[in-house]
Amino acid sequence: MVPAPAEPAAQRLKASAFWDAEADDALVCLAVRDETHDVKTFVLAPRTPRLFAYAPGQFLTFSFEIGGETIHRCYTISSSPTRPHTVSFTVKRVAGGPVSNWLHDTLKVGDTVRALGPMGDFTCFQNPARKYLLLSGGSGVTPMMSMARTFHDLGEARDVAFVHSARSPADIVFRGELETMARLDPAFRFHAVCEADSAGEIWNGPKGRLSLDILQAAVPDFREREVFVCGPKPYMDAVKAMLKDAGFDMARHHEESFDFGALPEAEKEAAEQAEQVLDAAPASTVRVFRVEFAKTRRVLECPENETVLDAARKAGIRLPSSCAKGLCGTCKSKVTAGTVSMTHAGGIRQREIDAGMALLCCSKPTSDLVVER
Repeated sequence: MVPAPAEPAAQRLKASAFWDAEADDALVCLAVRDETHDVKTFVLAPRTPRLFAYAPGQFLTFSFEIGGETIHRCYTISSSPTRPHTVSFTVKRVAGGPVSNWLHDTLKVGDTVRALGPMGDFTCFQNPARKYLLLSGGSGVTPMMSMARTFHDLGEARDVAFVHSARSPADIVFRGELETMARLDPAFRFHAVCEADSAGEIWNGPKGRLSLDILQAAVPDFREREVFVCGPKPYMDAVKAMLKDAGFDMARHHEESFDFGALPEAEKEAAEQAEQVLDAAPASTVRVFRVEFAKTRRVLECPENETVLDAARKAGIRLPSSCAKGLCGTCKSKVTAGTVSMTHAGGIRQREIDAGMALLCCSKPTSDLVVER
């Protein structure tokens, strides 16, 4: 009797080696799941069965081909490393957002995307504690979900309180799963805070925005916990101020954000540092190079001790960027002429460097440059 051919899922379960983006960065979309009316989860796996290894809270940098252009975006992994055969990321549709709308409208099962990573140090694995508090707003739920799923799967005796802020009950991402986890595990508590009712549900829980009163009612011992925060920058700023005012030990406060609509604090700090270095150096010792952006035909002058990204910011030229530390790969660009000195933190592959690519956030010119942007 001839045995039936193995199913694709069974083939994937036989994977023994770990995924290596340097060897093959292509990931195939296995499933697309609706989480809410404007949030989808995309489940990915390598073309050749491999296992994923990452820490909950880390992110991947994706390269999407949209309208004939390669666009880089960072998305936090929402799945758990305890289920290593696939990896998932969850995206909210943003009005006018070129990537989020393309993902929602175009990416389908069987399509291939490219990714680099995992990266990032926003993870509970680097900050072990007996008690955790996970605070998220909107799309900031994704790294918290990865951490919550990991603790749940491991069955560890960790006291975890998860407080999520949403616009309405209809906007609570992963609501059903989180409520089930709370029902099954007495050490896990989930609380949602909604700004308003939704069309199909009157919200009977805490209403408005997260406040100290709401937090104390939900998690009276929050001062004893390791706190992780993720969400839009205004949300994180408000949470940080609230915790400081409440006397929380901010050494146990950790935050993460990918806000592509605003200038991240890391970039502001990098720009300020670059200005200080430039101001401190004698003018006669600093060489200045010409940097031309081929597509936009913009030209600027960049000192040799300043990154191309910092010089562009000062010149009023907006370039895609996020971490400003050579980690995420968002600012990756091709240098078609000239040379740079680049010290990165893993956001670019050696084969990309060999092909003339550079991370503008950590690249300083050593000659005149032409950048393909």
